[in-house]
Amino acid sequence: MDVVLLLIMAAAGLSAVSSHPGRQYHFVYDSKSMTEAQRHFTDLTTVHSMEDVELLNDMAGPHGQHCWIGLYNNVNGWSWSLSDTSFYKPGEMEAVCFDATGQNGTFVFINSYMNWTEAQSYCRDHHTDLASVRSEAENQQILDQIPGGAAWIGLSRDTWKWYDGSRSSFRYWSAHEPNFAPNETCVTAAFGNLGKWEDWDCRMLRPFICYKDVVSMQVFKVRLQKPSSGVDPNDPAFLDEMLVTMKKNLRDKGMDDNIQLVWRKQPDGQVFQKEEKKKREEL
Repeated sequence: MDVVLLLIMAAAGLSAVSSHPGRQYHFVYDSKSMTEAQRHFTDLTTVHSMEDVELLNDMAGPHGQHCWIGLYNNVNGWSWSLSDTSFYKPGEMEAVCFDATGQNGTFVFINSYMNWTEAQSYCRDHHTDLASVRSEAENQQILDQIPGGAAWIGLSRDTWKWYDGSRSSFRYWSAHEPNFAPNETCVTAAFGNLGKWEDWDCRMLRPFICYKDVVSMQVFKVRLQKPSSGVDPNDPAFLDEMLVTMKKNLRDKGMDDNIQLVWRKQPDGQVFQKEEKKKREEL
């Protein structure tokens, strides 16, 4: 029987000014450009939901100013869903998911029509994510799954990104925004208009909203039964696959996406080590 210590970096609960676990929001009324504003605290804030919008509106109080938030326009923003933010495309098609629970992972065709965002959510809830394509061989595997026509995969071009790399797909634009005027690639929340968003020139001087992470660490002991024949439990690919599976299980139980799972290595550099018989009997 093998033993490993699993390090979980977890949010430490709500602060008095935050509705997002482990995050404190800070309004800074000293006007700065977007670049200057980023140098404070952890980063400019990401907005995840209407609950966050309502909290920020309450914090802003009577101040009807435009404040920088952490959203910006990345005009060359092609990315894979498996590692980047959500994106919306109109129309409905079937989808191909990637499931990392097997030894090498598998592609799964979903015979149900949905838009891209729905397909992404379905794949993340029931498998791992929408399919990413890393080679011609994988492209052929995906084509073999599709009986005919077309199906969603994980590649998207969401030009709007969060500076902290968050996967939040929440949007709260004002009417007729974003208007994509020249040089308007950064975003403010307009607190004279319920905190709705507008795109602005990043060089403009504005107050801004930052956040500070509150992080704690928990260490868990995980016991692994004897693996399948020929499987090395310390193989990096095997360890990565286990982390993906465990994070999916935690997500299914309602844990936040921001939680990170990291293996703690033993003094000899290995993750898993065999327990001696005496120690096993004591346990």
